[in-house]
Amino acid sequence: MAPTLPGRDEPSFFAGLSSILSSSTGTEPPKRASRHPLTGPVIQAVRDHPYLVLSVAAASSALTLVGVRVYARYLKRVPNSDWVNPRILAEQRWVRGRVTSVGDADNFRLFHMPLLTWGRWRKIPDTPQELKNQTIHIRIAGVDAPELAHFGRPAQPYGQEALEWLKSMVDGRVVYCQLVRRDQYGRVVATVVVPRWFLPVWLRSGKNVGLEMLRAGLATTYTQSGAEYGKWTVEEFQQVEEEAKYGCFTSTRWIYLTMSYRREKRGMWAKTSKYESPAHYKRRYKTGEGGEELVSKAMEPEPRKGLRSIWPFRWLF
Repeated sequence: MAPTLPGRDEPSFFAGLSSILSSSTGTEPPKRASRHPLTGPVIQAVRDHPYLVLSVAAASSALTLVGVRVYARYLKRVPNSDWVNPRILAEQRWVRGRVTSVGDADNFRLFHMPLLTWGRWRKIPDTPQELKNQTIHIRIAGVDAPELAHFGRPAQPYGQEALEWLKSMVDGRVVYCQLVRRDQYGRVVATVVVPRWFLPVWLRSGKNVGLEMLRAGLATTYTQSGAEYGKWTVEEFQQVEEEAKYGCFTSTRWIYLTMSYRREKRGMWAKTSKYESPAHYKRRYKTGEGGEELVSKAMEPEPRKGLRSIWPFRWLF
C-alpha cells in the first residue's frame, strides 16, 4: 500500500490531478447551460394564469389613475389664476386659502392651501417677491361694490368704506372660495365663505362675504350677464339689499302673513336711497370723448402647456 502525503486528503488530490490532466490535454469541463430569458416563475405564472395576471395589472393601473386624480383634485396646489382650467370651473371646485391682499372693494388675492397638505406648520410667503405668480385673483360673485379711483376715473362715494370693510372681513384670514367662472379682466369669479370653525366649509355653514357686504349696505346686487350666486338665488341677494336700502325686514314664513320690522338704513343707503350703482357708474365712464375705452382690455388666459395640452391628461389635471 502506497503511503499518502501528510495533510492532503485523497479527494482534493485527485481533483487537482484531474485539473492538471485536463489542462495538459486541452479538454475543458462542460459549462453550465444558460437559462432562456423567457423562463422563470413570473413567466410561468403568466402562462398558467393569464387572466389573473391581466386583472391584477388592470386593477393596479386603475388605482394609479385614481391616485393621480385624487392628488390633482385635493392635494395639488393651484399657484395662480392661469392654472384654473375649464375643468375646475365646470366642477365649481371649492378651494381653501389665505387672503394675502385686498386690492379693491370686491376682489382680493388668495394663496391656495390644500386642506390635507397645508397647515399651520407650513409658512406662507409674506413678501411681494415670494408671492409673485403664487396667488389667485378672486372676484366676489353676486355683488358689485363702489369703485375706487382708477383708470383715470374718480372714486365713487363709499368706495373707501367698502374697501376697509372687506379688509376687516377677509384680509389675512382663511376663506373658502367656490370657483365658478372667469371674468373679462382675467379674474376668477368665486363665492367666498368665511368659515366659523376649523372644519371644512362643506361640513358646516359659514358667512357669505357677498351677502354680508350687501347687509352692511356697501354693495349692490350684480345682475348683469354671467352673474353667479352659488347655492343662493338672485332673489335672496336682492332681498338682503332691500333690507339695507329701505331699513326693513320682511318674512313670509306663515301662509297669508307678512311681518315687517323697521330698521335703520345701513351703509351708503343711510343718507340717500338715490345712489348710482357701480354698473351705471362704469357704463357712464366706459368711453371717452373720442370713443376710446378707458377700461383695460380683458386678459386672455394662457393656453394649456405641457401634459395638460394632451387629451388623456386633461382628466387627471
